[in-house]
Amino acid sequence: MELNEIIAQRKSKVNFLKDKGIEPYGFAVRERLPIREAIDNFKDGASLLIAGRLIAKRSHGKAIFLDVKDGTDKIQVYIKEDIIGQEKFQLLDSLDIADIIAVKGELFKTHTQEITVKAVDLILLSKALRPLPEKWHGLKDIETRYRRRYLDLITNEKVRDVFLMRSRIIKLIREFLDKSGYLEVETPMMHPIPGGARGRPFKTHHNEYDLELYLRIAPELYLKQLVVGGLDKVYEINRSFRNEGVSTRHNPEFTMLEVYTAYADYKDMMALAKNMVMYIAKEILGSEELVYQDKKIDLSQWEEVSFAKLMKDNYNINPEDKLDEWFHKLKAKAVAVESENISRSFMVNLMAELIEPKSKHPVFVTDLFTELCPLAKTKRDNPQLTERFELFIAGIELANAYSELNDPGEQRKRFEEELKDMPADEKKNIDEDFIMALEHGMPPAGGLGIGIDRLVMLLTDQPSIRDVILFPLLKPENI
Repeated sequence: MELNEIIAQRKSKVNFLKDKGIEPYGFAVRERLPIREAIDNFKDGASLLIAGRLIAKRSHGKAIFLDVKDGTDKIQVYIKEDIIGQEKFQLLDSLDIADIIAVKGELFKTHTQEITVKAVDLILLSKALRPLPEKWHGLKDIETRYRRRYLDLITNEKVRDVFLMRSRIIKLIREFLDKSGYLEVETPMMHPIPGGARGRPFKTHHNEYDLELYLRIAPELYLKQLVVGGLDKVYEINRSFRNEGVSTRHNPEFTMLEVYTAYADYKDMMALAKNMVMYIAKEILGSEELVYQDKKIDLSQWEEVSFAKLMKDNYNINPEDKLDEWFHKLKAKAVAVESENISRSFMVNLMAELIEPKSKHPVFVTDLFTELCPLAKTKRDNPQLTERFELFIAGIELANAYSELNDPGEQRKRFEEELKDMPADEKKNIDEDFIMALEHGMPPAGGLGIGIDRLVMLLTDQPSIRDVILFPLLKPENI
């Protein structure tokens, strides 16, 4: 039967029910018992009310069996006319797979020991006009799965488990930081000046003030102002936005954790990142080993690798080299680099390739060039390198951190140098409010950013960031 015929048939059932005085879109059932709880606490003959989606319907002589599924589990329902009554029994003719119903009854076990509800009443809560895809066997087309995530969640238990796990991972992040004495805060998502990271912002407009605003690239500059204000240990689980490409590891809207600790540096952030990841992995996986895309990752072994040494050894690139020198040296080594304007994404990919031989365990890449790090302190013994790291696990850039620059004069100079290299359409003003905050004195501090979407990818073994974001950005269907 064609889809439009199915929909027409189901609409006719809605009209039939209304003519019979039966409401096809019912009301709350507050006394319902979650199905998982009913199964776990089974007691023969216990009365209960369950509610959920009808996922199977089969006749067996003068009885009908249904399978009903809620957000916790599924259970079998046994319906017999002489128990439920003729009117309710006839209602079954108007029920279809995907309808949402409530069932009152008593628990018992069949001769095969399957826990079942013997129905004494049945209530229609929502008539589904469209069938479930592929008769409950799940969505196969990946684009449809992302676009109609509600169907993906209904038909694919593994997808549902990923998002339950995502929620648990975020709770564990909060638990770890709260126990460590950090304060969770919220900072603005609309910024008058895009800052805190490199990236192309999304623009918006505030009518009342006739003000151009930007969706935040990162919350960093606001969080550091809180450190100036005396909040020594703060974190934010934030939504950030970058008007850039889409890939298996990038979505224009993403979730980040940013943490700032006064009187600390990047070494403290290194310990914090390691301890947090291991804490979460042990709680989620029960192990210090994770498997990502068939690759075993040993979380008991963490290594530091110098970016400056990697670049010198592999490409003869030195910290003092200009970008045009990078370009020629990389080209000479047959590295695919398109222009002299080296992007951050290019650098991240290059780092990932260089440390690939070490990808069986987490790797901190340190000694990044000062030119690449406008917000980080320089190393005391070498001002051409910064006190910064990038953390890679399974080849994925998971986190970055640094000793925060707290010299307002040096910060202004770095901002000015950064602006020189920006394309004309990305030019912005220097954030004078942030400079003013630094002029009031910011203690030495360490800052850490962790990509939560990527952390979830790793811990749930998902190949794409779209598999861990409920509603990733997609092209319109007609493009």
